[in-house]
Amino acid sequence: MADQANPGGRLNLPFVGICTFGKYPHVADWEAIGADVAVMGAPFDCGAQWRSGARMGPRAIREASTLFSFGLGGAYDFEDDITYLDPARVRIVDIGDADIIHTDTMQSHANIELGVRRMLAAGALPVVMGGDHSVSIPCINAFDGHGPIHVVQIDAHLDFVDERHGVRYGHGNPMRRAAEKPYVTGLTQLGIRNVSSTTRAGYEDARAMGADILSVRHVRAMGTQAVLDRIPKGANYYLTIDIDGFDPSIAPGTGTPSHGGFLYYEMLELIDGLARRGKVVGLDLVEVAPDYDNTGTTAILAAQVLLNAIGRIMHHRPD
Repeated sequence: MADQANPGGRLNLPFVGICTFGKYPHVADWEAIGADVAVMGAPFDCGAQWRSGARMGPRAIREASTLFSFGLGGAYDFEDDITYLDPARVRIVDIGDADIIHTDTMQSHANIELGVRRMLAAGALPVVMGGDHSVSIPCINAFDGHGPIHVVQIDAHLDFVDERHGVRYGHGNPMRRAAEKPYVTGLTQLGIRNVSSTTRAGYEDARAMGADILSVRHVRAMGTQAVLDRIPKGANYYLTIDIDGFDPSIAPGTGTPSHGGFLYYEMLELIDGLARRGKVVGLDLVEVAPDYDNTGTTAILAAQVLLNAIGRIMHHRPD
């Protein structure tokens, strides 16, 4: 049956066909990405310190994203009176997953880094779906030669551990590894709260290495604009979103849930404001572990956040 909005075409409902992110085209050849935005999965969770399962995150987010693949001509937002993700202006592709070698952190990370480097070489905005938060390490490594960048992290945890029992590349380390990079000019860490995996010394180290740390309560008390005003204006931003930055009432499917988190519109307004303030040059969303959420709500939230983030980043992107 033909879709009235697409005469002669297929209806192509969300549960039909091949499951790519947003049902956008799949590009298997990383030498021929040819897109404005490229989405890649990084299904690695060997960096998790407690509950595993985030390796299944990219697959779950892709399936959930088909819910938002209806229609043609982009996504009209009546609140903003803007059509985001207009296919005439923004070409989005799914390049599949980085190859993961089970138990081999360094080779798996190298394969993730390769994918991000190929996306950057193609001039595409890299969008990476984790996986645990250690996958941000190779993603940010790939920006060597593409800096300077300011890292904006939305998370319940600081992730600033230097080394613990010899582990330097787990999901408690990524922001420490980022801060060590000469092309990372600073960090803004939002949503940090409750019992943390980082000690007081880690917080002191983070601030000494250029981090601005705000809890959810800080953000709510200050307001979105005041928070954005603390982020360097006109910079290139790498945005990393840990799904546990959200409250577990709406995002239970994660390995380390922490109550007191952000709600959807709070995060959307932060992302929209960031996209207006400067240029978001890279994005990852991590720690979706679908087996802990039998409703699928967490994966749907992740897909909705990514699609809305991509839409706003590309719409507000400076020429």
